[in-house]
Amino acid sequence: MYEFQEFENGAALADALTVEVAGALAHAIRLHGKAALALSGGKTPVRFLEAMSRYRMPWNDVIVTLVDERWVPETHERSNAGLARRHLLKGPLSNIEFVPLYRPVPTPEEAVAEVGRTIADLPLPFAAVVLGMGEDGHTASFYPGGDNLAAANSPDCKAQVMAIRAEAAGEPRITLTLPLLLAADEILLHIEGADKRAAFDRAVAGDDVMEMPVRSLLKSEKLVKVLWCP
Repeated sequence: MYEFQEFENGAALADALTVEVAGALAHAIRLHGKAALALSGGKTPVRFLEAMSRYRMPWNDVIVTLVDERWVPETHERSNAGLARRHLLKGPLSNIEFVPLYRPVPTPEEAVAEVGRTIADLPLPFAAVVLGMGEDGHTASFYPGGDNLAAANSPDCKAQVMAIRAEAAGEPRITLTLPLLLAADEILLHIEGADKRAAFDRAVAGDDVMEMPVRSLLKSEKLVKVLWCP
């Protein structure tokens, strides 16, 4: 189930997404005193992260983590944690609590148990998760052809995090699993450009979640708010 919102440009989308996320965080803080937020990496979220970094709210009550991570250290240019630190966790927000997924061990498989315990200690469910989508229909690190895709992208998955490897993913990855994402108070899918709009339309038109894993979200009973701009 999804709700589609179209915006004139990336700046307008980033502002609207910021308001959505901030509202979800504020609601969770009012109810529970703390709120957890899971963010995505890549190029698309940069404007949104910058907008969030300027937004005034009780950030000391927010814990930020990631939806997934490439198995590279934060100093690597492809690190999602590095992206978050450059564009969100800076200035007044540099001291808020951040929970990275990467650990300094050779493979994500070696860190899954520890990262899973860390995620389980967060104030779950997430107040909001912000996801992206590739033109191949992947979201989080649910890549078509991934070695653990069937398990990680299953509503019956018992693990909260899993390692996953896929040719299209490049590096090995660690990812939050589908049930943890679907349990979030708000699920937001941020996509931009004509190619991703076409991919989204293909995802909506079909049913095979192994072909386009984002379908597991879009066709679930949980509302996914989709924000798109050209």
